[in-house]
Amino acid sequence: MGSSGFFIICMLHSAVTVSCGALIMFYLKEISVLGHGTETARKLMGSTPHDQLLIQISDSFAGLLLFVIGFLLFMVAFVKDREFQSFFAKGCILLHVSMALWRVYFERRLEDLAHDWPRQLIGDVVLALSWVFFLICSWREMYD
Repeated sequence: MGSSGFFIICMLHSAVTVSCGALIMFYLKEISVLGHGTETARKLMGSTPHDQLLIQISDSFAGLLLFVIGFLLFMVAFVKDREFQSFFAKGCILLHVSMALWRVYFERRLEDLAHDWPRQLIGDVVLALSWVFFLICSWREMYD
């Protein structure tokens, strides 16, 4: 599993991240309606033209950031150093667990997003578990 598992997980995470980033940058309204519903998506878009412009710019930068992270994951997938792979996997676990905690402690308190956080929390946990699975398999290979 070792290196090939790292490559596969990085490529899967990269594909998801690049896709989500591109969709957020170019199809934000459609993605918001699909993810949150028409009513909530309308509220999240802002009420004044100034607010709408600021939110659109902010969301575009968030999409660009996701796209860049996906590209970095693509590049990291080709690293063969086992110590780096382990370090990177631990960092990704920490990142996904932090995101899950953010959703539990803060995002669920937002009235408009309160019904979305459990689904997103499950996504964060699944993503973290993919890296945990990689670490377990690489530790098993190392100590067998």
